[in-house]
Amino acid sequence: MPVSATKSLRVAVLADSDTRWKWGALTAQRVTPTGDGLRLDGYLLRGRATPTARQLTEVGVQPDSLREVTGAEFLRVMAEESYDVLVLALVGGGVQAMLHGLRNAWGGSGRRPVVVTGYVGVVYEKLADGLLLRHGADLVLANSRADAERFRAVYEGVGADATAVTEVALPFLGGQPYTGEHDPYTVVFAAQPSVPDSRKDRTYLLDRLIQHARRHPEREVLLKLRSRPGEHTTHIEELPYQKLVQGKDLPANLRLVYGHMGEVLDRTDLLVTVSSTAALEALHRRIPTVVLTDLGVREVLGNHHFTGSGCLASWDQLDAGHRPAPDATWVARQGVAPGGEGSYATAFDAARERIARLLDRPGGLPPLNPYYTPETAPGYLPGILARHHLGPDGAPLPGAPAADKQPGPVRQIVRRAARGAYRHGVQRVAPVIRRMGEL
Repeated sequence: MPVSATKSLRVAVLADSDTRWKWGALTAQRVTPTGDGLRLDGYLLRGRATPTARQLTEVGVQPDSLREVTGAEFLRVMAEESYDVLVLALVGGGVQAMLHGLRNAWGGSGRRPVVVTGYVGVVYEKLADGLLLRHGADLVLANSRADAERFRAVYEGVGADATAVTEVALPFLGGQPYTGEHDPYTVVFAAQPSVPDSRKDRTYLLDRLIQHARRHPEREVLLKLRSRPGEHTTHIEELPYQKLVQGKDLPANLRLVYGHMGEVLDRTDLLVTVSSTAALEALHRRIPTVVLTDLGVREVLGNHHFTGSGCLASWDQLDAGHRPAPDATWVARQGVAPGGEGSYATAFDAARERIARLLDRPGGLPPLNPYYTPETAPGYLPGILARHHLGPDGAPLPGAPAADKQPGPVRQIVRRAARGAYRHGVQRVAPVIRRMGEL
């Protein structure tokens, strides 16, 4: 029976952070070719960025089941359970490790799910590295036409199969188009955990935001933060703005806010960022958007991705009343459909059709075939697999951490303490050591 006639499909999502869970869960809902719904099972890979309950609630996706797993446990579940689609929403090394682990776990059986992976947002660094670590999935999703072209060029350039590259769009775009100024006029600075990464640069941006609020007391100025103290997102945040703002005299019209980005954008008149994916969310809704040039236009910042967008500007220009005008051609190539949901609604058709064909393939699917193997990358791949407690053949190493049972209260306390110690080291100890090294 063709998949289009099925009532429901079983879909699993493995994610390693709050943002990747958001991308993976929403992607699963958009690309699954079923009319009457799906069963969505979520798996959170245990690690330094495992989402908290608050972060999961903020994402707003309600799976049918959700559990925290180790890599070894997830592979065992995949060997025992029957799924139609599996979305790997992980960092590149995690995707590569799971591809080899799944290949071993499934043992060449054609009765396996369609494996999907991709990127959470703007791809502005480690293009070749990240892509080749994702090679081997049945679908490698590109969030725009521009990304699809770049992805295929990388795969073809190393002699790897590029047919898995499938053009889609970011799955979390949406919301009502911007229709005009709010009262009060609201400026939102979308902070990023790791861009920029120095205390000097982050303090500069914070000071300019405070200065803008003072220059425009009639405006509401919001500092949109990704996570609360003690939480981690996809990227490590060594110098959270909550810490940098301590001791500063904030004007009454400047506030720190958390919550769902879409809800914040509902009241935004000007979105300002260095290179956050929030810029694409705002552009999709026709909200005036500025990508800052104050710290230069540099690859390390990611704002080079926005060259040609018409959105590049400085705080000086914003203070003087500058209103950006996005370039329509650039926006279209980035998978954004400002003011028109029709083209966005069809952005996932190709992925749905490809998955449907793979699910209906006679005899099932061939074994996963990543570009990296012990033969093609003998000095690189074993280390990636070992970090996830897998051997060169993808099999779990002896002593690999497992989670057959829910940990007892003592283990849970110890685990929380260990995570807290790690985060303290990242946010407090590491910056001190770095400054000492610069003396």
